[in-house]
Amino acid sequence: MELLLPGLGIIFWSLIAFIVVLLILKKFAWKPILTSLKDREDNIASSIASAEKVKAEMAQLKNENEALLAKAREERAALLKDAKETADKLVTDAKEKAKTEYDRILTDAQNAIEQQKNKALTEVKNQVGALVIDVAEKVLRKELANKAEQENYIKQLADGVKLN
Repeated sequence: MELLLPGLGIIFWSLIAFIVVLLILKKFAWKPILTSLKDREDNIASSIASAEKVKAEMAQLKNENEALLAKAREERAALLKDAKETADKLVTDAKEKAKTEYDRILTDAQNAIEQQKNKALTEVKNQVGALVIDVAEKVLRKELANKAEQENYIKQLADGVKLN
């Protein structure tokens, strides 16, 4: 039983040693430890404050970025709308210009065809007139007493005429 329960002397000397160590620690180690803990606490508080400040700045930057993105999307939509309107206007103008050019070319072609037709008709009329004069001249030169022979001769002359 004596091994399980310490003696009064050991308790006394252990208490004295504990108090001495406590006083030495208080004199030499307690202040630096407390100072170090206070510095660490201040450092952690400062870091947390900095982190909160950075977090607030990040939130502000995020909001600014979202506002810029929204503004950029609006500008993009406006630019696309303007580009589409410009493209539609260009297409419409090109179609109108092509239609005008088509009408002008068609009118010119019709005028040219009409002129060629009139020229060809004039030539045909001139050729027919010349042929009629030529046939009449030949008929008058040949004096035919017989009317049937005269008609036969006119028919031969008419068959010999080649129209172009």
